[in-house]
Amino acid sequence: MISKRNEIRNSDIFAHIPDASYLPRWGVLLIDIVLVSVAFWTSLWIGYGAFSYEILPGGVLAAWQQFLIVVVMQTACFWLFHTYSGILRYSTFIDTIKSLFAVVCCGVVLLIFNYAYNHLANHQLLLNSLIAIYMPIAFVLLFCLRVGVKTLYEMLYQHASGSPKVMIYGTKSAGIAIAKMLRSAGNAPYRPVGFIDDAEKRKNYDLMGLHVHPLNDKLFEWMKIRNIHHVIVSPIKMREIQPARDLQVFINHNIRILTTPYFTQLENGQEVDMKRIGRIDSIQIEDLLERPTIQINTDNVLHTMQKKVVLISGAAGSIGSELVRQVQKFRPRAIVLLEMAESPLHDLVLDLKNQYPQARFIPVIADVRDRQRIEQVFNEFRPDIVFHAAAYKHVPLMENYPNEAIIANVLGTKNMADLAVQYKTDRFVMISTDKAVNPTNIMGASKRIAEIYVQSLFNKLHATDPECTKFITTRFGNVLGSNGSVIPYFKKQIAAGGPVTVTHPDIIRYFMTIPEACTLVLEASTLGKGGEIFVFDMGQPVKILDLAKNMIRLAGYTPSEEIPIVFTGLRPGEKLYEELLNQKETTLPTENEKILVARVREEQYDEVKPRIEALIEIAHSNKPFMTVQMMKQLVPEYISNNSIYEQLDK
Repeated sequence: MISKRNEIRNSDIFAHIPDASYLPRWGVLLIDIVLVSVAFWTSLWIGYGAFSYEILPGGVLAAWQQFLIVVVMQTACFWLFHTYSGILRYSTFIDTIKSLFAVVCCGVVLLIFNYAYNHLANHQLLLNSLIAIYMPIAFVLLFCLRVGVKTLYEMLYQHASGSPKVMIYGTKSAGIAIAKMLRSAGNAPYRPVGFIDDAEKRKNYDLMGLHVHPLNDKLFEWMKIRNIHHVIVSPIKMREIQPARDLQVFINHNIRILTTPYFTQLENGQEVDMKRIGRIDSIQIEDLLERPTIQINTDNVLHTMQKKVVLISGAAGSIGSELVRQVQKFRPRAIVLLEMAESPLHDLVLDLKNQYPQARFIPVIADVRDRQRIEQVFNEFRPDIVFHAAAYKHVPLMENYPNEAIIANVLGTKNMADLAVQYKTDRFVMISTDKAVNPTNIMGASKRIAEIYVQSLFNKLHATDPECTKFITTRFGNVLGSNGSVIPYFKKQIAAGGPVTVTHPDIIRYFMTIPEACTLVLEASTLGKGGEIFVFDMGQPVKILDLAKNMIRLAGYTPSEEIPIVFTGLRPGEKLYEELLNQKETTLPTENEKILVARVREEQYDEVKPRIEALIEIAHSNKPFMTVQMMKQLVPEYISNNSIYEQLDK
């Protein structure tokens, strides 16, 4: 018997229920009139024990005449309060209140009319007791209709097989709202079948007719038997838990995790697009990398940026474009968008003008390697603050083109720094990388040389002019979602059906979100007095293999079975782990616990300047081995790894 019932429940007999058309308004009104008719005759029977007008007291109208008056008046009240405009299956508390008002209004009007007629003609047309009995009966019938249809629809909808079943993790207001939203939408993408609560003491209760399950092994057995492969995590629940730890249990059981934007949630300092509210999205891998919210001293940043001309090189890149968006919040006089890539800059400008129509953005096509062109830009705009984010950053590619790395990363930085001094820029912030620490590749070594140049330049200037340009360097690791980073690459591979390629099973990396990195850059720009190299707290390192497996599971696949993982070997210049500090370096704390000051080996400007200029000259002559050899002389800790330049270390 039980198996037969389950067979019926799991069949498609109810599949058409969610798509059933709505009852038209006139149909709802007609049903309501039938119900109030039943209420009238029931009231007559309760009050006088029969339906005949003969038993009614003298001086009142016949029962059928009273019936017509009540129905006509009640219909008018239905029209007045639009009780028929709601959809029965989605009835709410408001619909119930409308019905109550319509019935009470009808009864009150009839009583007033009856009293007035009795005062004028000295007898009643209607029985007051009949009206008093009618009102509660009519309301109960109207209420039961709406609640009954709504409950029946939801019960049948639970057994409809059109949409995937889903559990809702979180039993507070946001979780309940998600369940209501899914139930109220006829074409909802998921069908809620239960709630999950990790509080054991609350395991034996129901919400909205759905059972609340404790989070334990029995839950996953139950979900597997019932073919449930999705869980929606309410946004409030996301704030209460540690996603990287607490959601891993779902990932390990191949449960796809979904979420929805919260109404008051902020993204990058802006409210979520209203079109996204209520939309169910797959949770992103970024949500599983625990990055606590960063607090900065916005007053200091506002004081530094307000009414200033800010120049950002590499403005259309991942870091540059986010810097632009964050800087504009602090009301600069203008932001100069320096970029050599025409199409990305064009797209960025269109986007910025649409989002921030009141801000002033000045797009400039220029190459930091071209000193003459960059000088024209400095001469025209006289920037107060410079964020230098333009650079070549891809490790394997730069390993093949060391000359280009030097020209872009070293010469480009030198041009920008020299012109900042010449045009009396107040602050110059250079974006560096953790790969500059004990570099094993061309890219990291080139950034370390750029660090040496700007730091030694500041020390030289500051010795004679304390009010000189303040040069500040910021170092951080990989940023999530940046151009060419591993996460977008893995997403493309998964979308194509695999395989997902990982260079080494033990490789680890530090990760930080783009907004987080740029927030810390802004904070560091205000903390810096000049000459510092700021290191950001990157949190715990992430094993790339684990990252790949989690991304595959989040996409709804099984790692190594549905989506294979292939190890390709370390790429040229790549190392298993990155360091944020050289072994000889120490750090000092700052006002922000997420930002530390690295105490690095300092070079004398008069010594390194001619050597760096000689390096740039060799790079222009296109002699890669000579270029790399000079780089190793400038950065003695630079030891090539998995590279053709390893022979120079021997």
